Amino acid sequence: MSVSRLSAAVALTFAALTGPSTALGGLCGVPSYACCPTEACDPGCCYTTCKVATQTCYRTVCDTVYEPEQYTTMRTVYRTVSEDVEQTCYRTVTETAYREEPYTVCRQVMETAVREETIPIQRQVWETQYRNCNYTVQRQVWDDHVRECKYTVMQPVTETLERECRQTVMRPVTETVNRVRCYTVMRPETRYRCVRRMTGQWVKQRQVIPGPVIPRVVCGPCGPSLCRTQAPPRTICRRVWCPRVVQQQIPYTVQVPQVVRQNCPVQVTRMVPETVVRKIPYTVTRMVPKEMVQRIPYRTCRIVNETRTQQIPYRTCRIVTETQTRKIPYNVCRTVTEQRTRRVPYCVQKQVPYTTTQKVCRVVPEQVEQTCTRMVAKQVTRQVPYVRTYLVPETVCGSSLAPGCSACGG
Repeated sequence: MSVSRLSAAVALTFAALTGPSTALGGLCGVPSYACCPTEACDPGCCYTTCKVATQTCYRTVCDTVYEPEQYTTMRTVYRTVSEDVEQTCYRTVTETAYREEPYTVCRQVMETAVREETIPIQRQVWETQYRNCNYTVQRQVWDDHVRECKYTVMQPVTETLERECRQTVMRPVTETVNRVRCYTVMRPETRYRCVRRMTGQWVKQRQVIPGPVIPRVVCGPCGPSLCRTQAPPRTICRRVWCPRVVQQQIPYTVQVPQVVRQNCPVQVTRMVPETVVRKIPYTVTRMVPKEMVQRIPYRTCRIVNETRTQQIPYRTCRIVTETQTRKIPYNVCRTVTEQRTRRVPYCVQKQVPYTTTQKVCRVVPEQVEQTCTRMVAKQVTRQVPYVRTYLVPETVCGSSLAPGCSACGG
């Protein structure tokens, strides 16, 4: 029996024992607004309940264990030999087309509805009342008094006197003195320098250019022969630049420093010693005794008894039964059918021939010995503990429940 089924059985048993009003709340009245009924807190009632008991048991479980085992077998190994063969092949060319296809769609529409449910509710009404309580309080009363205290103090008396103080001070004396001041000024001066400048002129010159050598046929005793004859010279005129160096004096101005002397009056201050006499006041303090009277306040305390009255509040509880109506929302689902159209793609295939040369492989089998490992299954048993839960009936009387009933305010 699982724990959920056991909890449901306990809830149904408790609902059947406590009556229909408690069964409306489900699971011992936990999710409802009502507390436990008045009859459950009655000291004279007894009822039967179920106590949950557990027991540890063991069951045998078979497990499958795989262990490796080696064995020898013959394996066929194929060796591939390829040959060139020309053949005609066909390849498939795929084209995509679309068609319209209607389809029906079912869509769920959620709607919210409300239902009313009336349930009885027992609520606690607390009332506050007061009772008078007399008590005695001891209060402290303070009285103020004054006493005189005579004492002597030394009071300072201040007198002001004067004394002479001679001091030598340096007094400034200002005099005017003529001094020679030298300063430098820059005066312009014109100078000359010799500059060589390149000049020239164009001169016409005659030049004789010899004539070219011209081949000519001359008739001689031996017949015509080829000889070279120079043409007459020609004379040409051309301009030739003839340079000439010319010296020239060019003036320029320079700044020449010159020292100038000038008499300037200057004020000179010198310090002359002088004796000054001044009177300095000073203060002399002397102590004179004086008698004084001081009034010192002090307080005395006495105890006074008073009677006071205090109102002590206390609360009383009574049960009031009410009927309450609540609205419970719930969802309603309905299906709506819609027509839709979609484009469905499909493929159109056609065969296109082409010639290709490919290698045709021929397989030659060979037997090879090899060692393999396989897993062998074995059954192994073991004991697995599990917990068994069962109900034990138990009778509970009201005398043991009444002091601990927290729902009734006991």
